[in-house]
Amino acid sequence: MTKYIFVTGGVISGIGKGITTASLGRLLINRGFKVNVVKIDPYLNVDAGVMNPFQHGEVFVTHDGAETDLDVGNYERFLGVDLNQQSNFTTGSVYYEVIQKERRGDYLGQTVQLIPHITDEIKRRIYQIGKDNHVDIVITEIGGTIGDFEMPPYVEAIRQIAMEVGRENTLFLHVSLIYTLPNGESKSKPTQHSIRKLQEFGIQPDLLLCRTSQHLEDSIRRKISLLCGISEDFIIEGLDTDCVDEIPLNFEEQGMGHLVAKKLGLERRATLDAEWVAMVDKLKNPKYQTTIAIVGKYTTGSDAYISVKEAIKHGGIANEASVKIDWIEAEEVTELTNLDKLFENIDGILVPGGFGDRGIEGMLTTVKYARENNIPYFGLCLGMQCLVIEYARNVANLENANSTEVDENTQYPVIDLMLDQRSIADLGATMRLGHYPCVLKENTKSYEAFQQPIIIERHRHRYELNNDFRTELENAGLCFSGVSPDESLVEIAEVPDHPWMVGSQFHPEFQSKPLAPHPLFKDFISAVLTYQKQRMNIGDDDE
Repeated sequence: MTKYIFVTGGVISGIGKGITTASLGRLLINRGFKVNVVKIDPYLNVDAGVMNPFQHGEVFVTHDGAETDLDVGNYERFLGVDLNQQSNFTTGSVYYEVIQKERRGDYLGQTVQLIPHITDEIKRRIYQIGKDNHVDIVITEIGGTIGDFEMPPYVEAIRQIAMEVGRENTLFLHVSLIYTLPNGESKSKPTQHSIRKLQEFGIQPDLLLCRTSQHLEDSIRRKISLLCGISEDFIIEGLDTDCVDEIPLNFEEQGMGHLVAKKLGLERRATLDAEWVAMVDKLKNPKYQTTIAIVGKYTTGSDAYISVKEAIKHGGIANEASVKIDWIEAEEVTELTNLDKLFENIDGILVPGGFGDRGIEGMLTTVKYARENNIPYFGLCLGMQCLVIEYARNVANLENANSTEVDENTQYPVIDLMLDQRSIADLGATMRLGHYPCVLKENTKSYEAFQQPIIIERHRHRYELNNDFRTELENAGLCFSGVSPDESLVEIAEVPDHPWMVGSQFHPEFQSKPLAPHPLFKDFISAVLTYQKQRMNIGDDDE
């Protein structure tokens, strides 16, 4: 029978429920169990597609084109699996589905209510994940905190699931804050109150993860156990760390996997994941150190490019290197900027995705500098489009070439709206989303990275290279090393006479994982390290 784990949070949002959920999933996979994960977001948006990245962080795209919460990306990276549109749903999508059923008459004229209709829809979605994927365990993370106004339907739904499948088949994991005063004293009162709130809804946590900036004192552990009815053995310390990939190992040391398996009656089928341990060791003990610049639109939002940041880390792991990121706001880069000073200690440049015209000229200035100075460059989606625009302007002599997203009246629209997008007014879920195949050209940087003729990558974009300028750009020397099978869409652009200058219309960061770094990020960091040696005049004997 499928087992169900529910992860809730208390006190404050952003406390680490997502990483906790992903880490627990990793521990259970290490034990040989098949695990699937779902993130529930209590907001009324139907999905994360049109949410502000400054406010909500990155929109993560699954292989089947779902625009999801960034935690789904954490799940994929830690579990090493590809999730789907079932893996994230919102209050908006739940109410939308229930209202559609009511309009169709599915409820046979009943008065549609929060209970049972909304809670039934929530339960149906959670049950469906276990049924469709034939998994041993479904882990459900509920976003927000237990005291939020939006929370009651979800808490009631998981309470009902526990009744329906039996408490022996369910586990409630609560993540809460142990606050440390400036004088170093730890306070458990916020955690006590959040657990009391959960108990008011009829749920008794089985396992408590205490987020803390210092080691959890035995006295605090005893107090929480006594006042909240949780065994001391089932109270886990979630100590702050700079290395999130190490968290599953920290939890394992404290016996979290054993405790969960014990509660759910699961027999261990495998041993600790040695590959994950080796990966963390490489991450913590790199042979090399290097620095790259990310020049983007949302660099002040730490979570807006989380998958890019993680994929760069993965590329570093593959090259036994620690990669430091210098975040540069694209709007602050102009032709008057002292670029030699700005990129003085930079070994590689990456321009990530984004929408709108803000900061575009700064990105184009950056691309030109990388091209003219032979600095390794990687462009993602918008970053690929900027590579094309800059090349068109300064090499193909198409003066003031641009994207119609930036300038609708440009004389040379080398980047233009996709044909099937031109009549669409709504923005939500209307882009080219999810997996699409790409055919690679031999003897290119892209083919060298993948070592295969056809790849499948994830997309999220409305604009593309305008085929009206394709031949002209190729004649000027730009290489389109990856195209769609029917050759109608350009997927990858390269500058052949540059050490490593590649742009992808797709988002390779969404498929990169710690144990399987994406080939393009792996080769980008390799090129960065080569450039660093040249820049610093380091020979192989000097390493």
